[in-house]
Amino acid sequence: MSTVGMSLDIFCRDTLRELSADYEVIAISTPDSHLDNVARREEVRTIPVAMKREISPVSDYLALIKLTRILRRERPLIIHTMTPKAGLLGMMAAKLAKVPLRVHTFTGLLFPTAKGLRRRLLRLTDRLTCACATHIIPEGEGVKSDLIKARITSKPLHVLGNGNVRGVDTVSFDLTPEIREKASGIRERLAIPEGTKVGIFIGRFVTDKGLHELIEAFRNIDRQDFHLILAGESEGQNELPLLPEKTDRLHLSEGWVEDVRPWLAAADFHILPSYREGFPNTVLEAGAMGLPSIVTDVNGSREIISDGVNGFVIPPQSSDALRTAIEKMIDNPPLMREMGVKARANVVEKFRREYVSDCLKEYYRQIIGTLKTNTKR
Repeated sequence: MSTVGMSLDIFCRDTLRELSADYEVIAISTPDSHLDNVARREEVRTIPVAMKREISPVSDYLALIKLTRILRRERPLIIHTMTPKAGLLGMMAAKLAKVPLRVHTFTGLLFPTAKGLRRRLLRLTDRLTCACATHIIPEGEGVKSDLIKARITSKPLHVLGNGNVRGVDTVSFDLTPEIREKASGIRERLAIPEGTKVGIFIGRFVTDKGLHELIEAFRNIDRQDFHLILAGESEGQNELPLLPEKTDRLHLSEGWVEDVRPWLAAADFHILPSYREGFPNTVLEAGAMGLPSIVTDVNGSREIISDGVNGFVIPPQSSDALRTAIEKMIDNPPLMREMGVKARANVVEKFRREYVSDCLKEYYRQIIGTLKTNTKR
């Protein structure tokens, strides 16, 4: 269960279908095209439940009642939630419905970058989520550390594998002739001259992904040998007015990119200047495609990228540091290519989808086994 279908579409790609070999799987989220994609691609049953990401007492209460009724009707052995609102409502509903195994994955934390009353509310909701959960999975050691430091819960925290919840299909994410051809088509369509260095951002067009700093850095790099691609879409708040006037060096995808592989292959390096992360899939996918990444020093990103080895790690919210890192990429092609080779090797070694999926399956087997043992007692 996740708040919006996009999270299931991204985080659970192929995983739900694989789990269906051993379990009856149901996917729950707010109804949208992404939930439809999940039903079709993963071949699992879906149940739409309208939820809002922001605090909305009336909407949250109605969603909680509906979820409780659904769980009482379906009587699942396990409910596994990810994303903050789905975690809060899902864990509360599951406790009310007496679901035996209530698992929540923290794919990222909101409270560390929040302030004032909002920060206190977010910590409170995370504590309530953990109080209702029976098992808690932080996505990475950074998230685990933040949960411990903030005293969100005293329950055991179990990081699966090397931290990422999905992993990457390293066979699919590779520079095949077909992908290269599609990438050439993208560069041709965007009128990117041959030999030009291209950076790419893939994600939601929202402030906390570092769009302000990325756009400011782009404005200050007045070089014809550098182009920037922004691939993604707005969600709720429209960040497009932040973009500079149309230039022949800035390119936007036409909405959400279903297949990121040719877009990554059309670029030379990947940029993710987020204020916060859980464990970013785009950095792993870029690495699998042989691209180094410029990332900020935040959870997840710093667990994937080693500064100067498979990319650059810079301070968050610093357009100057971002500009400097981009210029280092542009000015040193041999280093950029070497970091790209190491980026792929890192993903193959630590974050293959098969390994991540096996970790989740084994975790389910373990907690089900513990439940059976306790029942016998």
